[in-house]
Amino acid sequence: MKSYRKELWFNIPSRRAFVNITPQIEECLRESGIREGLCLVNAMHITASVFINDDESGLHADYDRWLEELAPHEPVEQYLHNRTGEDNADAHLKRQIMGREVVVAVTQGRLDFGPWEQIFYGEFDGRRRKRVLVKIIGE
Repeated sequence: MKSYRKELWFNIPSRRAFVNITPQIEECLRESGIREGLCLVNAMHITASVFINDDESGLHADYDRWLEELAPHEPVEQYLHNRTGEDNADAHLKRQIMGREVVVAVTQGRLDFGPWEQIFYGEFDGRRRKRVLVKIIGE
C-alpha cells in the first residue's frame, strides 16, 4: 500500500468564505499515483472546515446566512470564549456544524463523487494562514 501526504495553505482575506478545492485535491491524487484507495481532506485549524456539497452560489449564500443565524459573530460579548481576548467563538461553532474533514473513495485514479459533489474549504475566521491536510492511501 502507498501513502501520500500534502499540506495546502490558505490565507482568505475575508472573515468567512467557501473555496472549491476540488481541483487541488484532484492534483494531489494525480501526484500520488494511487488508483484505488481513500482520500482524506482535513482542515487543520479549529475555525475552518472541509465539506462536500454542490458548487452553486445560491447554496453558498444560504449556508453563510444560515450559519450566521445559528452562530452570529456579533455581539462578540455573547460568547464566554471571547472573554479570553478572542473574537472568534462563532467561528468555532460554525466549524463544528460544517465539519472537520471528508473522506472520498478513489476508484480508477479518480475521486469517486456522486452527482454535483465537490470539496470545499470553509473559512470562518480568516485573514491569516491556515492549512488543510490531504492524505491518500491505497494502491
